Amino acid sequence: MINKRLFFSFCAFLMIGFPIHILAQKTASELEGTGYYLPLTKINFTILSEKTTYTPGDFSIYAEKYLKLSGVSSKPSVTYRLIDIKSYCEAERDTSKSYVAPTDAKHNIQALDLNNNGTLAAINTDAKKTEKPKSFTPSAKAKELNPREYMSEEILSSGSSAKMAELCAAEIYDIRESKSLLSKGQAEFMPGDGEQLRIMLKELDTKEAALMQLFTGVTQKDTIENTIGFIPSKLMPKSLLFRFSKWMGFTDDDDLGGRPFFVSVEDLGITQQIQDNLLNINKKSIEDYGIFVNVPGKIKVSLLDGNKLYSSSEVYSSQFGRVEALNEDLFGKKYFTTVRLDPITGSLEDIQTDSVKK
Repeated sequence: MINKRLFFSFCAFLMIGFPIHILAQKTASELEGTGYYLPLTKINFTILSEKTTYTPGDFSIYAEKYLKLSGVSSKPSVTYRLIDIKSYCEAERDTSKSYVAPTDAKHNIQALDLNNNGTLAAINTDAKKTEKPKSFTPSAKAKELNPREYMSEEILSSGSSAKMAELCAAEIYDIRESKSLLSKGQAEFMPGDGEQLRIMLKELDTKEAALMQLFTGVTQKDTIENTIGFIPSKLMPKSLLFRFSKWMGFTDDDDLGGRPFFVSVEDLGITQQIQDNLLNINKKSIEDYGIFVNVPGKIKVSLLDGNKLYSSSEVYSSQFGRVEALNEDLFGKKYFTTVRLDPITGSLEDIQTDSVKK
């Protein structure tokens, strides 16, 4: 049999706890608003590198013998080099800064503009438009030449590579002599006008370039764009950004074959200012319920090639500042307030307040 005293004590406990739970739910349900986040600042490093691919020609071993070209390699190779490194800031959603903007009958908030990542952009007005830097667009490559299209029947019918190389070299010297005679106006058959001369010289240049590939090989250069994101932090004043090798390009972080590039962050201890009359100096009755903005701090971001400084810049970062609540009276029924935030830092960029006429 159940102990009656214990049973009624348990029921009393439930009755005491139940209204408190319902009250908490009711308080939460009475909060009419729209959730939003403030951003954290991310730095993107855009790295342009060049990949050079060398393919030796079929007659590379004869380059010095027939064309007096020294140092021509008969082995294929691929090399990389850095061209340029630039940086720009963008915003990411800071999940630790989640708030609710009051849109109930007590507040004059008619429109809340959020960015695609859920961060607050503007209130009662249009957000500031931003554009990312344009991505690198490689130029169109020239059409590859096929040397066999410019070989004579005699060359194609040769029985050995050595003989083909000898005949191709002789053809190259003939082309050069023809170009020289045309340029001097001494050719046996001169073109009728300057345009015809230009076309003839261009055709000879193309034929020479195609046959020269058989000796010097083909070098192809490709420019590659890579973007690496970095989020500044007080806990990591210096960190490895990437490694780069002449022979492999970008390598893994733990691959010592690539030389290291570091990012160093220095807190300059400077924060943006907000006028006191715009801030809510009273303790809020409901935590995280209202209009909050970032007050970012200035930092110095340095990119290091090993221990050598590559570049540096000063930017504002929301992680190195603080969060402030705007005065709730600004959004009461007596006023119509428009707010525009900086899309990168979440700082107060513009605020306009007008009295509402009754």
